[in-house]
Order: sequence, then structure tokens, then C-alpha cells
Amino acid sequence: MKLWAGRFEEETAKEVEEFTASVPFDKRLYREDIQGSIAHAKMLARQGIIAPEEAEAIVRELEAIREEIERGEFEWKLEHEDVHMNIEAALIERLGEVGAKLHTGRSRNDQIALDMRLYIKRVAKEVIASIVELQRALLTLAEAHPDAVMPGYTHLQRAQPVLFAHHLLAYFWMLERDKGRFADAARRADVCPLGAGAMAGSTLPLDPEFVAQELGFAEVFRNSIDAVSDRDFVVEFLSACAILMMHLSRLCEETVLWSTAEFGFIDLADAYATGSSMMPQKKNPDVAELVRAKTGRVYGHLLAMLTALKGLPLSYNRDLQEDKEGLFDTADTVLSSLRVTAGMLRTLKVNEARMRQAADSGYLLATDLAEYLVRKGMPFREAHRVVGELVKHCLREGKDLKGLDDLKAFKMFSELFDEDVFKLLSVDASIAARRTPGGTAPERVKEQIQEAHRRLKTHEHPRS
Repeated sequence: MKLWAGRFEEETAKEVEEFTASVPFDKRLYREDIQGSIAHAKMLARQGIIAPEEAEAIVRELEAIREEIERGEFEWKLEHEDVHMNIEAALIERLGEVGAKLHTGRSRNDQIALDMRLYIKRVAKEVIASIVELQRALLTLAEAHPDAVMPGYTHLQRAQPVLFAHHLLAYFWMLERDKGRFADAARRADVCPLGAGAMAGSTLPLDPEFVAQELGFAEVFRNSIDAVSDRDFVVEFLSACAILMMHLSRLCEETVLWSTAEFGFIDLADAYATGSSMMPQKKNPDVAELVRAKTGRVYGHLLAMLTALKGLPLSYNRDLQEDKEGLFDTADTVLSSLRVTAGMLRTLKVNEARMRQAADSGYLLATDLAEYLVRKGMPFREAHRVVGELVKHCLREGKDLKGLDDLKAFKMFSELFDEDVFKLLSVDASIAARRTPGGTAPERVKEQIQEAHRRLKTHEHPRS
């Protein structure tokens, strides 16, 4: 008989039981559920609602149940619907009337809200730790190639030369913001809802503050209706995951591009690539492609959660059962994506010569020439036009800018060009000249690397 079946005359239809049961997926919350139940039992004894020896027996059996679950010996039963009722039913089976006292002053509504908050606090820390490992992989790769030069791109067109390390560090700072978002999400999940009951609190002398302290929460709920119906913290965690996956997808998209024969900037390790079932020569960047695809999966879970919440009246509704599968899958997807991406970066090889060749051809120094004319006193818009015409001339002649080795060719477009213009026509000179804060000059990149090490050492989180 179900623990809530007192007012019912008929048994639950089998198809309804199968349709409404959440134990196949929410059983992974057993740690959090037992942790919360132990704190609740201690509070009940402290408040004189149950006897101290009863609380001790409850705690002892809950710990035994947890050990059985972790050994794979616990029998999960679909008829008990969810993780809460399975554990409580097992407790009652072992302790009888004493076990039946555990749920005093508590509802599954505040119980699941508690479990979910404990879970998100825990998994957010795991995600942050995995982000740190990916940041370390990026930083190690950047430091291993301090002089490597590559084309910087806009619109996927070669734009200006940059240091390869500078490009990699752009992802470091994206991930640093992600760490801040997960820390914020964990902070907002750090509110204990236990004591809210079904939605209106309790007539019993509960002590939510004690439970919050036992469980390590920073604060206690302010409104019992909000406590059981709030899933903002789930949405926020999913949102942080979606943004993180977007960053990983961008990194993986570049990994796919750079590993092609057309780019040839990197070579993926065999351990992080796969082959073709038909074409023997193929080496495919499947790891990067799957991370890119899984980003859409995470986006979908965020949208599903927002959609489930958008029309719910207060307070609790069974719709909220749909918050778990997407959340669990998102957490698993994000953690595995972070780990495999870090491994991929740690093992890839960089073709510095090919990168430099790409950066040293074409018209990537055009902006340098325009700024040269600005320093000579020409308004920027005029300088932009002059250099644009110069590039057009080179295109007609089939030359790049370095092919203009005669000062007369430059003076055809402006008398402000002088012999010193030839000092600009190198990738290294262009990079070295970009000394503005956050720029690609070697000393600025070294500053970034030093700051990155400080961030990893102290685990500081950005404000933005």
C-alpha cells in the first residue's frame, strides 16, 4: 500500500504508476535525500517532537540504507514512485512505527526542493573544478608556444596577425566568466527550503535554522510557498551550462577547422580522433564535433525547463518532476565535455610554421599601414581609403603588401609614406606594436598569462 493512499479506494492503475514514477532517474539523489533526512530527524529530536533514541535509530538505519545503495544491494521499487518514498518505505519496514515518524513536519514538496538544491551546490563545484582543468590545459598550450603567430580572423576572413597564445587565452577568459556564473548559481541555490512543508509551513515547532546549519546552507527560506515552487536555481544552473557549452562549441569549431588540410594549424592526437569506416586515410575530429552537437542538447534542456515553469500557478505542481532528467543529463554532458576537451587540448600538436605562413601572406598588415598614416597626421578615414586603394592595386598586380619593395609604389597613394614604412611590413613588427592593454604584443600576453596563473591559484571569480 502506498504511504499516501489513506483516502483512496482504488489502487493506482499500472500505466499511471509507470507514467508518474520518477525513481528510475531521481534515485541518483539518494545521497542528498538521506543527508536531508538525517538532519530532519536530528531537528525533530532537538525540538522534542520525537525521542532522541528514535532519532538515533532513524539515523542509524538511514546510514545503513545509504551503504546498501552504494553497494548496489538496495531494491528500488517502482510502486514507491520516487527516491523519497523508496527510502522511507525501507525505513518503515525496518523500524516500524519509529520509521513512520521521520516524515513528521515534512512534505515531499520541500524534501525534493532540498535535494535539488544540495545536488546543484555539489555539482556546481564539480563543474568549476573541471573548468579549472580546461583552463590549465589552455594555459599550458599557450605557454608551450609563446612565439607562435597565426592569423586573427573576423568573419572567418584573415584580419590581423596575433600570437597563438593570445587567441587561446580568449577562451581562458570566457571560462573565467563561466566559473563566476556557476559560483553565482550555487550561491542562489544555497537556501534551505526544509520546513516549508507542502506549501504553508507547519503547526509543529520545527527549527529550519538548525536544519540549514546541519546541511551547510547559508540561509533559510523566507516564504514557504516560494520555497516549494521555486526552480529558478535550476534554470540558472542550466543557463550557466548553456553558456559554457556555447564557449566549448566555439573552441571545438575552431579545433575542427584548424585540423583540416585547408588550415593545417594543428594535428589531433590519435587518441582523440576517429577513423572512417570506408575511407582509410581519414582522421576525424569526432570529439570536437560531438561537443559541438551536445551544445544543442543542453540548450534544449534549458528551454524545456523554462517551458515547464512558464504557466505554473503557485505553489507546487507535479510538472516540477520534469526538472530532473534534463538537469542530470545536462550536468553529465557538461562534465564529460569539459574533461574530454581538456584531454584533446593537452595532446594536440601545433604546426607553428603553417600558422606563420598563413599570417605572413595577403594583406593582414593593412591596418598597420593605415595607422602609420594616422601617426603622420592623416585622418583615419582618409588613411583607410588610401590603404584600401593600395590593396586594390596589389590585388590587380597579383602581389601582397610585402611585394611592394619600392617606395615609389607607396608614394603613388600618399606622399606621407617614407622609408620607415618598410619596418612595418613584418608579422612580428605588427604584433610587437600592439601594446595596448589586453593586446597581442608579447609583453601583454605575458601579463595575461601571469594573471591567469593568479586566477587559477586563488580561484578568484570575475564580477562580469
